[in-house]
Amino acid sequence: MKLAVFFVFLLSFGVITLAESKDITVDDSYSPGERFARYKPKHPELEWPVLSFRAGQRVEFERPYKQADGRDLHLDVFHPSAENQNGQAIILVHGGGWRSGNKSHFYPLANLLAQSGYVVVTPEYRLSTEATYPAGLTDISDVINWLKTRAGLFQVSPDQIAIGGGSSGGQMAALIGHAASSKHFYSEPTQDNRVNAVISLDGVLDFTTPLALKFENKKQEKSAAALWLGGTYEQIPQVWQQASATHYLHKASPPTLIISSGQLRFTAGSTEMQAYLTQHHIINQYIELDNTIHTFWLFEPYLSQTAQWIDTFLQRVQKQGEQQ
Repeated sequence: MKLAVFFVFLLSFGVITLAESKDITVDDSYSPGERFARYKPKHPELEWPVLSFRAGQRVEFERPYKQADGRDLHLDVFHPSAENQNGQAIILVHGGGWRSGNKSHFYPLANLLAQSGYVVVTPEYRLSTEATYPAGLTDISDVINWLKTRAGLFQVSPDQIAIGGGSSGGQMAALIGHAASSKHFYSEPTQDNRVNAVISLDGVLDFTTPLALKFENKKQEKSAAALWLGGTYEQIPQVWQQASATHYLHKASPPTLIISSGQLRFTAGSTEMQAYLTQHHIINQYIELDNTIHTFWLFEPYLSQTAQWIDTFLQRVQKQGEQQ
């Protein structure tokens, strides 16, 4: 009970601090509570996740990693126990239509992955209500740099850092991971923010496909994508292409795990990405659930399954790296 109360207090305090420190519009329309209430009637299998810590685990909350627009941006770090640490790290980017959500949404998944030996980082970043594209991408790219420059401190290899995310966060993670070699979203050209793997949970991989445009461009200027990108597809088609991970595929693209809810609109572009990666002998895997809820990673039983799939995939990537 004390642990639950502490988390509620922490999350409330974080929101209050952000709102009071700078005049930023906060869109709280997307939250686990809102999603649970929406989905539970038609999906009785859903259960709230429970965070149970094992001996030796620890969590660092609200570590500042950069300043942007006159305020600090923060991240949380979930540490595995010393005897369980595997030398790998994962950055998890929360979703929310590029304008809502917060890093706490990934606490349950981060906790499970930490119990599998990973150092897991959950960052905040500037949402479209504060700064439009590509600000949030630059923030997440800076998180990679922040972690790489502190790899020794966290006892991880700078070459064993993966990036993942859910929904819009999955789109951002895939884009940053596949565009890293181009340095397109770097804040400093001297950085090396390449990752060793990408995990996209129901994230759009190509905004320009007919399937993506049917939904992401449907509301025109009021669509979440247009509000983030700065205009509709008809107005700025080059930006919509620039924000598509498939646009950056190359022979050294990182291994990629795509997990789909079964609602194929959310992984538009996945077929093209899989084909390219397979053609160039790059590890990739596509897992499709049976048309379940979009934000499946938030709740059991899908939360634990997702953690297991990610762990298995990253072990496969690491094994290949050791053989090369």
